[in-house]
Amino acid sequence: MRVWIAASLSLLAMTASASLAAPARVAVAFDRNGERGSWTDGLADPSTGRAVTPDDPVRVASVSKLVVAIGVMKLAEQGKLDLDRDVSSYLGWYLRNPAFPTQAVTLRQLLSHTSSIRDGDDAYVIPLGESLQEGLAESQVWDAAHGPSDHYFAYSNFNFPVIGSVIERVTGERFDIWMRREVLQPMRIDGCFNWPTCSDSAIARAVMLTQDGQPVRDDLHGKRPACPVFVNKGPCDLNRWKLGDNGGLFSPQGGLRISARGLERIGRMLLNGGTLDGVRILSPQLVETMLAPLWRYDGSNGARDGESDGICSYGLATRQLATEPARCADDPEGKGRAWVGHAGDAYGLRSGIWIDRERGLGIAYYVTGLSDDPPRGKGSFTAAEEQAFRRAAGLLAR
Repeated sequence: MRVWIAASLSLLAMTASASLAAPARVAVAFDRNGERGSWTDGLADPSTGRAVTPDDPVRVASVSKLVVAIGVMKLAEQGKLDLDRDVSSYLGWYLRNPAFPTQAVTLRQLLSHTSSIRDGDDAYVIPLGESLQEGLAESQVWDAAHGPSDHYFAYSNFNFPVIGSVIERVTGERFDIWMRREVLQPMRIDGCFNWPTCSDSAIARAVMLTQDGQPVRDDLHGKRPACPVFVNKGPCDLNRWKLGDNGGLFSPQGGLRISARGLERIGRMLLNGGTLDGVRILSPQLVETMLAPLWRYDGSNGARDGESDGICSYGLATRQLATEPARCADDPEGKGRAWVGHAGDAYGLRSGIWIDRERGLGIAYYVTGLSDDPPRGKGSFTAAEEQAFRRAAGLLAR
């Protein structure tokens, strides 16, 4: 009996260990009309053994930026935002790179990472009760060698809290509330930034992000997080929020929770020139503005380190792939096709939403449970991303 109990306990331990090591992997393929196929593997919640599905929301990291850009384009179409206007006029205070005080910062520059704003030591994570203006007063968050007018690309998360504050100022609403009602709900997507506006059913299906078998984000178990925003001091009371003071509070740079099928709907809207299932979300002209290359690497006009590494063509919160494979190694599929979209990377997750406009096809995917520095693939993407990209693209052949 003792031997049997010991063996059973050992088996349970091995099973628990295996569960913790079973990351969620999801891929969805689609065309202009709908889904072409999906694939899932692993667990959405390793602690309960709940299997992942394509409908489970996950923190998609920087894919969030593309969705925020849709919101900016919508406000531009309504005449509430001008992509080339000095954003100081929206913010209500003077925004300048101290080294280039005569050069204005615009939304087009913020969306394309050519604003000269840098992340510093994760300075874009601004706590409740503190302000964007204070964060941008620090010299280390500005490029002293390249100004906004230099058209110099360096990927920076800090661009998007500025955009978030601009959205709040012109709409008169909290960023996450406006984004859900005006961007996500018209596409019939149950998504949200940092959870406060998601439905109870989305909360129940949340995908836990893990590293080394331990939860690092969204360990919810069907309950809303006690505090959905970053607090350094004082209570976690959203009544402390002030319009436009801290556009980073709900993580426009990476805090979107959305399912792979939600990403599919965004991809189909873009493939159809701004229309989804008969509902117009954006004009074809503004979709083209978003997706078209605005910056291309010429060998000296962009940073080659950190999150900028491997990016050789960028639009308005969109990245173009397979641009110059020999120099950029930016072809995770390995077939030279011109995909456009965005990738995400944070807390052990890699994600992507990509469309092939010529063929009218698209893919969305994510993988979780990766280390901070996972093995590289054949190019600038990680091996896990390449595998997910190719698996998703393979579904298109079905």
